[in-house]
Amino acid sequence: MNEQVRTVAANERRLTIARAMAEAIAQEMRTDPSVFVMGEDIAKLGGVFGNTRGLLEEFGNERVRDTPISETAFMGAAVGAASDGMRPVVELMFVDFFGVCFDAIYNSAAKNAYFSGGNVKVPMVLMTSTGGGYCDAGQHSQCLYATFAHLPGMKVVTPSNAYDAKGLMTSAIRDNNPVIYMFHKGLQGMGWLGTEAGATVHVPEEAYEIPFGKAAIVREGSDVTIVSVGMGVHHSLKAAAKLAEEGVSAEVVDLRTLVPLDRDTVFNSVAKTGRLIVVDEDYKSYGVTGEIIATIAERDVSILKASPQRVAYPDIPIPFTRPMEQFALPNPDKIISAYHNLKRARTWRWL
Repeated sequence: MNEQVRTVAANERRLTIARAMAEAIAQEMRTDPSVFVMGEDIAKLGGVFGNTRGLLEEFGNERVRDTPISETAFMGAAVGAASDGMRPVVELMFVDFFGVCFDAIYNSAAKNAYFSGGNVKVPMVLMTSTGGGYCDAGQHSQCLYATFAHLPGMKVVTPSNAYDAKGLMTSAIRDNNPVIYMFHKGLQGMGWLGTEAGATVHVPEEAYEIPFGKAAIVREGSDVTIVSVGMGVHHSLKAAAKLAEEGVSAEVVDLRTLVPLDRDTVFNSVAKTGRLIVVDEDYKSYGVTGEIIATIAERDVSILKASPQRVAYPDIPIPFTRPMEQFALPNPDKIISAYHNLKRARTWRWL
C-alpha cells in the first residue's frame, strides 16, 4: 500500500501558478472564441511572470495581443470589448500601475452594469502582479488588495497555490462581472524571482472552477485562527508548524477571494479557537486585516478570548534596500510573535 502511494505521488502532475494560469486561459480560449488576451509583453515573451506562455503559438496574434506601453489605452479597450460581448483577459503588469488607468477600471468596468440597469455586462479579467521581497521598491512591490476590494462592482481573487490559481482563473473568465485577479510574484514559479515551493501543487488537466466566496481551511487547529491570502498563507503555514512544536494548534484559513468574502468560514473558525491573527502583505491601516476583525466584532465579539492581532505591512512606502524591505514584510516569526502577544494579553471576561 505504501509503495502504491509513493507511485501516485511520483506521477503527480504538479504545476507552478504561472503554468496553471496559462493552462486555464488556453482551455477557455479553445472553448469560447470571445476570449482573448491583451497587455504588455504577454504575446511573444509570454508575460514577464510566465502566465501567458504558449498562448501566442496556439492562438496567434489576433487573440493574443501585445499592447503599447499605455495602460490607459489598453484598459479602456478591454472595457469596451467586454461591453460589446467579448471576454478579454487583460494584464496590468504591476498592480502599482493602477493609478495610470484607474478611471477605466473603476468608473467604467466596475460601474457600467449598474449604470445600465444590468443591460451592459463587463465580463473582463484584469490580472495583475502583486507583492515584494525582491528589492523593486515602491513602484513595483505593493499588494493593494484593499484598494480594489473596497470599491463595489468588481470581484477580487488572489490564489496561494497552482490548484486554486487554475480554478479561480476559469471562474473569472466565465464570470459576467469584472474580476481583478491578483497573483503574487513570489508564488509564480519564476526562478529569477525566487518562489515559494508550497505554491507548486497537483493540478488536474481538465478544466474546473473554484467558486468565488469560498475560503479554504488549509490547516485545522483548535487554539488560534490565522487568516490570510496569497503569500501570507505560506507564512501562516510555516508559523503554524513552528507553533505546533510549542504545543499550539493553529488553524490556517486561506480566503482565496476578497470579493465576495467568506465571512462565515472565518467566523466559524474563530468561534472554535477563540483567538484570531490576520496576516496581510497589504498596508495595515484601512485594510483586509481590519475588515476581518470587524467581521468578528460585529457578528459576536464574545467568541473572542483575547484581542485579535494583525501582521501587515507598515504604512510606509516600500523600501528599495533588501534589509529594510525584509524588516517591513510579514514573515512567520512575526506571526509567532503576534500569537505570543495574544497569549500575554488578559483573557476577556464577558458579563
